[in-house]
Amino acid sequence: MIVLSNISKIFAHGKAPVTAVDKVNLTIEQGQIYGIIGYSGAGKSTLIRLLNGLEKPTSGSVTINGQDISAAKGEALRQARLKISMVFQHFNLLWSRTVSENIAFSMQIAGTPKAQIRERVAELIALVGLTGRENAYPSQLSGGQKQRVGIARALANNPDVLLCDEATSALDPQTTDQILDLLLDINRRFKLTIVLITHEMHVVRKICDRVAVMEDGKVVEEGEVLQVFTHPQQPITRQFVRQVSQYAEEEAFNPQLSSDLDGAVIKLTFTGSSTHQPVVGELTLRYGLPFNILHGKMTQTAHGVFGQLWVHVNASEEQLAKILADLRNSEINCEVIKHD
Repeated sequence: MIVLSNISKIFAHGKAPVTAVDKVNLTIEQGQIYGIIGYSGAGKSTLIRLLNGLEKPTSGSVTINGQDISAAKGEALRQARLKISMVFQHFNLLWSRTVSENIAFSMQIAGTPKAQIRERVAELIALVGLTGRENAYPSQLSGGQKQRVGIARALANNPDVLLCDEATSALDPQTTDQILDLLLDINRRFKLTIVLITHEMHVVRKICDRVAVMEDGKVVEEGEVLQVFTHPQQPITRQFVRQVSQYAEEEAFNPQLSSDLDGAVIKLTFTGSSTHQPVVGELTLRYGLPFNILHGKMTQTAHGVFGQLWVHVNASEEQLAKILADLRNSEINCEVIKHD
């Protein structure tokens, strides 16, 4: 569906050129919700502009539905952009136009017949939950309602790809969840490919199928969201994963809880069916040892739940080795984070 092949973008900046995107290779399948996450300056906004042809790559190619967007010009590029829509962080609505008129605008530019525009606008208003607000102006709408207009406008020409550039970062947490639920519903109804640019791991966790982590213009980690959450490889990815706990107002494990304890502290990570196993009870019965639960949490992703549990046990070296082997045989990831 979307293939980025060795794509780079270098901006001239005096005597020191700036590499905004550095040799990125990505494949996004039809119907996926794909997250691209990074902090400010990571290159993610430049990358999304390469996807819709607003920027031309210095090297490499961007192919969408078999068409090389990076090489398209003139009318060919204009037609390609009709199938690649954008939802913006700050809504970009026309303030002198009503909700209906904002949604109709892109169809008017494309030369769609008036009767067809009216019918499509009515469909989209119902889809995004704005029935009754058709004649309101942007100044009369909440932030979430404005973004619903932005999403409806982006869907007007039946695009193949929906690009969302920090589409929820200007919204409060509750409204963010509502907009994410709407995007997930649109994806499932229409099998629309959605690419989300964000600096919020909560957004990725809630609706994305796969995620690419960007730093200094490079993709430093990429994979299925559940895998990245449970086994983050890079320091920056681990920072983003910790964001989710902060967003949900869950406390992270405090090492002080185990500072006065002898023995081992083990961090267990569960995914899929292993989240329902009575692990601590089974270990207690098997080894006749008391396992003390120090901390635990569960996190929901679009493709399943993963849980983390910190337990303390006073075990011999031999017992600890057997405990770890049993856990791994049960497909539970385990890590000894303290052993006295």
